[in-house]
Amino acid sequence: MMPGDQHFGTERVFRLLVEGVVDYAIYMLDVSGNVVSWNSGAERIKGYRAAEIIGRHFSIFYRPEDREAGQPAKSLEAARRDGSFSAEGQRVRKDGTLFYASVVIDAIYEHDTLIGFAKITRDITERKTAEHALNNSENHFKLLVSGVTDYALYMLDPKGIITSWNAGGQQIKGYSPDEIVGQHFSRFYTEIDRKNGKPTRALAVAAQTGRYEEEGLRTRKDGSLFWASVVIDRINTPEGELLGFAKITRDITERRESQARLEKVQRQLAESQKLDALGQLTGGVAHDFNNLLMIVGGGIATLRRVVKGDERALRSIEAIESAVKRGSSLTNQLLSFARRQRVDPKPVNVAGQLNGMIGILATGLGRGINLSLDIAPDVWPIAVDIGEFETALVNLVVNARDAMDGAGTVTISATNVPATGDGSRGDHVALTVSDTGVGIPDDVLARIFEPFFTTKAVGKGTGLGLSQVHGFAHQAGGSVGVRSQLGEGTTVTISLPRAQEAPVTPEGNLRTGLGTVLLVDDNPDVAEVSAELLEQLGYAVRLASSASEALHEIEAGGIDMVVSDIVMPGDMDGIKLAEAIRLERPSIPILLSTGYSEAALKAAPGFPILKKPYDIGALSRAIAGLGTPTSPNRVV
Repeated sequence: MMPGDQHFGTERVFRLLVEGVVDYAIYMLDVSGNVVSWNSGAERIKGYRAAEIIGRHFSIFYRPEDREAGQPAKSLEAARRDGSFSAEGQRVRKDGTLFYASVVIDAIYEHDTLIGFAKITRDITERKTAEHALNNSENHFKLLVSGVTDYALYMLDPKGIITSWNAGGQQIKGYSPDEIVGQHFSRFYTEIDRKNGKPTRALAVAAQTGRYEEEGLRTRKDGSLFWASVVIDRINTPEGELLGFAKITRDITERRESQARLEKVQRQLAESQKLDALGQLTGGVAHDFNNLLMIVGGGIATLRRVVKGDERALRSIEAIESAVKRGSSLTNQLLSFARRQRVDPKPVNVAGQLNGMIGILATGLGRGINLSLDIAPDVWPIAVDIGEFETALVNLVVNARDAMDGAGTVTISATNVPATGDGSRGDHVALTVSDTGVGIPDDVLARIFEPFFTTKAVGKGTGLGLSQVHGFAHQAGGSVGVRSQLGEGTTVTISLPRAQEAPVTPEGNLRTGLGTVLLVDDNPDVAEVSAELLEQLGYAVRLASSASEALHEIEAGGIDMVVSDIVMPGDMDGIKLAEAIRLERPSIPILLSTGYSEAALKAAPGFPILKKPYDIGALSRAIAGLGTPTSPNRVV
């Protein structure tokens, strides 16, 4: 083949190659920009046949506004100057429709002389449409993220630097984007968490496992704390390299508070159920147990007379008497905690009552512990059952003593607390017992009012002291609270409502009586002990073992006063008996007594109730309160 033939063949192959390309518009322009060649790809993309377009200026492919802006001339000038020009933009087809084009214009030289331009155009409409859809999706996502206000959604770089911020982040944490972007996310943690390296560990876990989740306290811009639910997700590049972290924070303070309120209600319900179960248990045995104590205690006076002068026997009697009092105290503490004990609230002068107990309290504390009273001079009176009040105070002082290991100070204070402005709580007196002891751990503090719960050694405590305090405070219409710090001591505060009436000074002497008492009790042993006490007070006693028998005695006449047990066999108990007597003989005074009875809690006003076991002093005071005729006061 001759050289010329070879050149001709190569040119022909190249021309066939160019004309056969259909995905690209490949054509030539002269130096002025007129089309001088055209391929099948150009025809397919732009819609013109070669005969229609050759000789026309290539600016026909531009939009009118681009032609007015001189864009065609500028592109040729750039290609002439730089050798090549490339751009992407909209172009116009023959039918007037627009498409996105990727354009390359190369200057063609021959012997250093510009002879025209080679122009290659590719239709990238599909790619641009996909990019536009992607951009729209990203924009929508950004709008979504930025518009969320209930969650803080933001990005961190691999080191924990904040790179984006949304409206939720600003609302929850208080920072604007300008203030927080570029800062380290550890500023949201508490000082203790930062010192413990918690932010660093969170990122390390997320980087290693792909996710980190927790709930904890976080800090707002203003320094306030809130409970946060936090999720940190690892974000990777397409190659799997760490790009950063996506962090989602939700404020769960309200949920935590609701959960705390629910748990509080559940604890209160459990406590109520526990109280009810305890009340049923104690109520079932208290009556019979106190009757037994009544029999034992009532026989002590007789035994004293029999063994008079025998020191050994007297010591045994004292031990029996102490055991009776201890048994009665235990029963009363249980009933008080269960709030099933009938109380007799009376106005009490707080200062006078506390001053009168100094000797007993100081003796119980021992030599190494100081007792200090801090009573406001104008402290209001309170309405409480005096016996329950004294028992509660002794229990608190004994607990304070046991917490101080033989040395320290117990302070008893009483102050007035005026009613709240919203009326949710009226005037009350805060009675406080503080010690300088070892304090109470948090896990123990939550259980101190549980019956039988104690941290003392076996034989050193029953676990009922603080239970009685709890029951007394609530039964008196008040409340009890405890504050304690390990190593610094404990403070127990009983809040008791202010009494509306002035205190009445009680009479201390026994009062002997005149007349005949009808004593009603189905237990002959208890009846015998009670009858002896009444006879010591100067009364003649007639016995009845049932309500029906008692009514027959009333009908027979000669009865000046009735003392009746509440729990008796048959259809009529002591309360129904008292109501029947009140209806038929309203002038006869009636005194009811019981070790415990559910019916006693529902007794109508006007029927005083004497708690068993009682001694002669308690019986004398109860009878004196009935207003019966008595002889002049004398000490027994």
